[in-house]
Amino acid sequence: MASATLLPAYLLVGPDEVKRDAAIDRLVSRLEASGMATFNLDDRDMTKPQEPDEIIASLCTFPMGSDFRLVILRSCDHLVKAMSDALVSYLAAPSPDTVCLIVADALARNTRLYKAVAKIDAKAVIDCSAKKRWELPAYVQGMASRHGVSISSAAAEELVARAGESTRMLDTQLKKLAAMTGSSSIELADVERYVVRTAEIKPWDFLDAVSARDVARALELYRLLPPKSEVRLLSLLLTRVRELIVAKALDERGQARELASTLGVKDWQVKNHVRWSRLFSMDELVDALRSAVETECALKGSRDSEIAFTTWFVSIAQRSSRVS
Repeated sequence: MASATLLPAYLLVGPDEVKRDAAIDRLVSRLEASGMATFNLDDRDMTKPQEPDEIIASLCTFPMGSDFRLVILRSCDHLVKAMSDALVSYLAAPSPDTVCLIVADALARNTRLYKAVAKIDAKAVIDCSAKKRWELPAYVQGMASRHGVSISSAAAEELVARAGESTRMLDTQLKKLAAMTGSSSIELADVERYVVRTAEIKPWDFLDAVSARDVARALELYRLLPPKSEVRLLSLLLTRVRELIVAKALDERGQARELASTLGVKDWQVKNHVRWSRLFSMDELVDALRSAVETECALKGSRDSEIAFTTWFVSIAQRSSRVS
């Protein structure tokens, strides 16, 4: 889109609002440079009633005082058949003087509309898929540059933990942090001071903290998890310990790359397992399994389940001199 020649149509598909907005802003800014954006921009919410003939007429209107006209069609996830058919027909021979920007949270690849845009050019479909949780901290660091600041990896990780996975919310918080800190760099302490935790804590974050042998972090996250969830957490943590045992065994045999296939999971799901397994000795991991039997009995028959579970996971997370 940044090139001199624009395609007659683009599809922005995916829930990443920040990426979508950035693409839209680039086109709008280019149009505004002509000084005639008022006459050449048609921005429509397709969740509201629209007449197919009016949309097509707008797309076929010649630009005034500009080298192109921009028609933005937002929320095209569930268009009525008449509208979808009209757009598909138009895209078969689109106006060379208009850019039709179709925006959707989700649009299946096998739909006629998706195929019609993709047929124009491989670059016409712009993937705005949501980032996976583990990808977000690095993504946040890239987003920070748009606000004229940098953010440390620890601060980015904490921001995701507190604000959640919505890129719009993360971008809003970055803008706020840039203004409030008055510094060119956002650090962990800034996030802890200015960002209120609104995101629901997920058990995976707790498991990761225990796996990383970060006792303080594990305790903090455990306190934020729903009450009386010890039985489920015990089961999840036992699964994680078993995964770390497999990771360590494969690593010692020089077969760490086979971890995902051995466990029957995706690579990204175990991307840190080998590194974490190296923080433990094999004896420690096996001892964690053995001690879980006593902990499980305490959870089922004691009022002090929180104490029993806390004692167990802290004993796992505490560092030892036996690592090998």
